Amino acid sequence: MLQLNYIRENKQDVINRLAVKNFDGNKIIEEVIQLDSARRKTQNELDILLNESNVLAKQVGELFKKGNAAEANDLKNKSIALKENAKKLEDALRIDEEELQKLLVQIPNVPNSKVPKGKDPSANEIVHSEGEVPKLYDGAKPHWDLAAQYDIIDFELGVKLTGAGFPVYKGKGAKLQRALINFFLDKATAAGYTEIQPPILINKDSGFGTGQLPDKEGQMYHVSIDDFYLIPTAEVPITNIYRDVVLRAEDLPVKNCGYTPCFRREAGSYGKDVRGLNRLHQFDKVEIVQVQHPDKSYQTLEEMREFVSGLLRSLELPFRIAKLCGGDMSFASALTYDLEVFSAAQKKWLEVSSVSNFETFQANRLKLRYKEGSNKPQLAHTLNGSALALPRIVASLLENNQTKEGIKIPKCLISYTGFDLI
Repeated sequence: MLQLNYIRENKQDVINRLAVKNFDGNKIIEEVIQLDSARRKTQNELDILLNESNVLAKQVGELFKKGNAAEANDLKNKSIALKENAKKLEDALRIDEEELQKLLVQIPNVPNSKVPKGKDPSANEIVHSEGEVPKLYDGAKPHWDLAAQYDIIDFELGVKLTGAGFPVYKGKGAKLQRALINFFLDKATAAGYTEIQPPILINKDSGFGTGQLPDKEGQMYHVSIDDFYLIPTAEVPITNIYRDVVLRAEDLPVKNCGYTPCFRREAGSYGKDVRGLNRLHQFDKVEIVQVQHPDKSYQTLEEMREFVSGLLRSLELPFRIAKLCGGDMSFASALTYDLEVFSAAQKKWLEVSSVSNFETFQANRLKLRYKEGSNKPQLAHTLNGSALALPRIVASLLENNQTKEGIKIPKCLISYTGFDLI
């Protein structure tokens, strides 16, 4: 959520930057500023009344002590009238603040000045490309056919047990999943991240804190009887660990990682682009999360991007990095890099990681601050990245490493899987 004073002091800049996200902020920003002005006026009137009421209360007490009961009662009646007026102002102030909150949560984060303009992924800027695209033998198959051939992923069984988008991993397919999770976690902890195993159900406050609520209810699975949500990513519970927390500046950055299953309804997704592992309702992912000082967050973003790149190099997968344009960014992000691997059998790039800086947008919702010496606490910056999401990594590994003898396992995973060939 954008800070109110930032909107007030940078009205036109906020409108211009929101336009990069293809969000017309003219009307809502004007409404916010007008409502904020009315709120501040009401707050000022209330402060004056409360101050006057306090003064009268002291005078009443002194008059009673002196025995001037009649004069004291006159002032007491005046004080009662002031309190009634103050109650009306408090009610009006509460209504203004609630309306202001409703408006503020509708406004996306403003994009960083480095974000390219554009309406869709075609305008994303490729900033890096690495590795050679493998040339497969004649008769090479997409991963869903390989999964059936080697009996390592059963999509139909998942439909029987739950529904489409819930695959069952079997035998060496299940071991490959576990190997990747352990490999990613080991790499993250070696890089200084503290491993967290969070709940996979969250409450509304957690959903609000990282920006999933109130605008993404339709994309999350909701346990209505308990009013919990299944997490779309480990970012949500891990970042919410620091909700309502004031950190010491010297303790920054805070670096956490965690593995969880992730759940997304993916409403409206259909067609060939969702076949196999390309888009699932339940999938496994290792996430990295940082809380950082505002002066260092963009340097940290580059370091996180390079960390994920290192994982892809270890897996010997060709990849590229895209800086997302305004129209392809998430609601809460200020700048996002997508890392994509090339799927040789499908002949297309698959996104396997998003690494984002949210600046103070999540921290403002979370009331996540840091304190530097005797200075007033300030909002921290939050960042997160997939490191990595498994389904499309598995799809690319199966397709790119297929041979007539079987599917080769990358060298970095052999000690985790216990086998070098499927």
